[in-house]
Amino acid sequence: MPLLQAALLSIFPALVIVGALRDATSYTIPNWISAALILAFFPTAFALGLTPQAIGAQAGVGAIALVMGMLMFSLGWIGGGDAKLFAAAGLWLGWPAFATYLLVTGVAGGALAMGLLALRSMWVRPYVLSGPAWVGRLATPGENVPYGVAIAVGALAAFPACALMAAFPGLS
Repeated sequence: MPLLQAALLSIFPALVIVGALRDATSYTIPNWISAALILAFFPTAFALGLTPQAIGAQAGVGAIALVMGMLMFSLGWIGGGDAKLFAAAGLWLGWPAFATYLLVTGVAGGALAMGLLALRSMWVRPYVLSGPAWVGRLATPGENVPYGVAIAVGALAAFPACALMAAFPGLS
């Protein structure tokens, strides 16, 4: 059973990393990533023995994350794929890991913005334009910010403290 539980737990980091990579390279996070995270959460939670109350609490945090994501999207701070990934990750993380998630995502987003400003500067940009097209797009002034990268960093930083990981018998 621990092998199955470990396999189910590995879905979360794998999908948030895929979401970050897709966002960095194409400025899109496909809906299937967020949908797969949501669908995989429930069998993972049941396999790890979370109570219905704990699963409900996780779902409540996911709903709060969805509202927050929708608000950030409506303000133009993040894209729609980012908002969905943010909410799906919130479902997996729950409370109190959600606090770490918010903090690290915010800090990572600031670092990402600073890095993109440097990349888009007149001193650095000419050197990266000969690389892959997606790097050139990241270096284009005025282009969007692939915030899915910051969301993934925050999610991965908070994941060890979530209720799902606490319930995993392989760690005790």
